[in-house]
Formats: sequence, structure tokens, C-alpha cells
Amino acid sequence: MRLNRFLASCGLGSRRAVEEYITTGRIKVNGGVVSELATVVDPERDKVAFDDQPLSSGDRGLYILLNKPSGYLTTARDDFGRPTVMDLVKDLSQRVFPVGRLDMNSTGLVLLTNDGELAYGLSHPRYEIKKTYLAKVEGRPQEADLARLREGIELDEGKTSPAQIEVKSEESGYTLFQVEIHEGKKRQIRKMFAAIGHLVLELERIKLGELHLGALKRGEWRELTEAEISELKKLTKRRK
Repeated sequence: MRLNRFLASCGLGSRRAVEEYITTGRIKVNGGVVSELATVVDPERDKVAFDDQPLSSGDRGLYILLNKPSGYLTTARDDFGRPTVMDLVKDLSQRVFPVGRLDMNSTGLVLLTNDGELAYGLSHPRYEIKKTYLAKVEGRPQEADLARLREGIELDEGKTSPAQIEVKSEESGYTLFQVEIHEGKKRQIRKMFAAIGHLVLELERIKLGELHLGALKRGEWRELTEAEISELKKLTKRRK
């Protein structure tokens, strides 16, 4: 088995994350540091360690649904000591990591897991996994500008894919939109509305595929049901 796949199966992180661990010399195989991505290991015979801690792929998959409050980074750790989503899901039986991005000031659905293959499928743009948000936007954008967002708009990172945008309500000074995208560019929805001259005041992710928050309160988390796990796996398999 390729080393990066083995590390992902141990719950160490996504493919991108574990490849960084390999190239920066944090992985040892049979006592020696390895830095080649093409390294192959035998899970039954080779001893693999991360930061000198032994790893095993024998643990069961763990899938956590978190309703993230504002003020937490969606990352496994932060070099500057800022709070992360891992501070909200302590005392787990296994190591997990967050899937995808949700910026510090945004709230809502975050999936955490030790299933590297599923995390890769849910995060990669080619699988087109839909993500649904509620965006509280300053003012009332013109229909012509909303049409630009629905068709795809140029950002510094490139043109966005078409988005589904629906007006949910209008209040004095702001408009509430439901936005559905399948990309994961950094701060994408905020940048999309900024490109048409409107500030996103609040942003909440409410769905990932058909997985939704339900009655989960801010800062609370729960394990996914077997049916929810199966549905997420089906989403990635049928797009391969």
C-alpha cells in the first residue's frame, strides 16, 4: 500500500495533509525517516510512526458532525494558538480532522473524520459535492448582479462555477440568501458577493450533500448515523 494512503487510513488527515507530513520528514518507517511520496509499506509487517507515535489502520472509522460557532478555525491545529474546531470535540477515542474549509467568522456544519478517502472525495471539486449556506448580505443586490453569481463570476482565483442563489427574506438593511455551490475556494461566498459590491454580514453552512444540522445547537456535535455515512460514501463513489 502506498504510504500516503496508509496514513490517511490511520486517520492522520487528508491526502494533501499526509503528503506534507511525508515530505517534511515527520513519518518514520521501521525507525527511519522517509520523505518520498512513492514509498510503499506493508501494513501487516512495517512499523510506521508519525512524530514517533506508532500508527495503526485497524481502528474503525469515526464521523463527527459539528455545528461550529464563530471564532474557531477549521483546522486540526494552529501555530499561533488560536481556537480550532478540535477544541470543541475533545475526548474522542480516535484522532479526527476537519473536512474542507469554513472560515473563522462563519458558522454551521463541519464534518470531522479519520476516513481519508471519504474526506478526499468530499473536498475535491471534481466530485461536485454540493454545499448549502445561508448568507446574510448587506443591502439588496440587483437581479443583474445575482445573475452574474448564478452564471459564475471572475475572482482572483479564477471563475467560479454556477451557483444556485435564492432570496429567503428581506429586512431593513440586509437580504438573506440561500446559496448552493460545489467548490471550496477560500472565503468563496464572501468574495462572490464582494465582487458585486455587497458585504456578507453572516454566513452559515447548513448542508453538505444531504447531511444537515437538524436540531444541533452551536458548539454541539454528534456522531453520524450509519445511514448518513453510507449516503456520503455513495456521493463520492458515483462520481468517480
